[in-house]
Amino acid sequence: MTAPMAADPKAVVFDLDGTLIDSAPDLHLAANLVLRDEGLPEISFEQARSFIGKGAGVLISRVMEAVGLGDDPEEHARLLAKFMTHYEGEPANTLVYPGVVDALARLETMGCAMGLCTNKPGAPTRIALEHFGLDRFFAATATADTLPQRKPDPAPLHHVVRALGAGSALYVGDSEVDAETAQRAGLPFALYTGGYRKTPLAELYHSYTFDHWDELPEIVSRHFARVEA
Repeated sequence: MTAPMAADPKAVVFDLDGTLIDSAPDLHLAANLVLRDEGLPEISFEQARSFIGKGAGVLISRVMEAVGLGDDPEEHARLLAKFMTHYEGEPANTLVYPGVVDALARLETMGCAMGLCTNKPGAPTRIALEHFGLDRFFAATATADTLPQRKPDPAPLHHVVRALGAGSALYVGDSEVDAETAQRAGLPFALYTGGYRKTPLAELYHSYTFDHWDELPEIVSRHFARVEA
């Protein structure tokens, strides 16, 4: 179980896709199953990977653009619904990044309150967390369905921080969207370099970077030591 939270806990909030899990293979497969059923050309893995970050709706918009379908709202809604029927099952090809579970367990023993802030829809988020046994770590979650706003709007991140009972938090993510979200929320940002980022590090807002999850607990420890000093 998640460690009991102090009155003003050390809070760490995480992105999901490209940060805790590599879901690009399943997103790529679901998109291509839709395209195949429609008799349309399939997209490459690299295309699918580059479309991730702003939620399923934006991903389908980018898929439609890539195959020359335009942006008709009714067609978008129809294809998005088909996509979700493929994507809401068990994450057969998704993997947890190496070291994630151990890092979260170490943060738990350090007394950190942990939350999740993702643009992934609620149902596949819940399925993925339960499938990998990650749900036990998170005391608060914001998905694409939680609020009207989505990242990079800071509202979902603020929502999670408030739910954790924290005055502030460290946000952990992998992408341009995550960096912008943290910056707009006025929160420090730890950037995982092994995710879906396309922009050079020097051009992104960040407070810390890490290449492997083994490094994160020490970053968190140093960060809150500074905060408390």
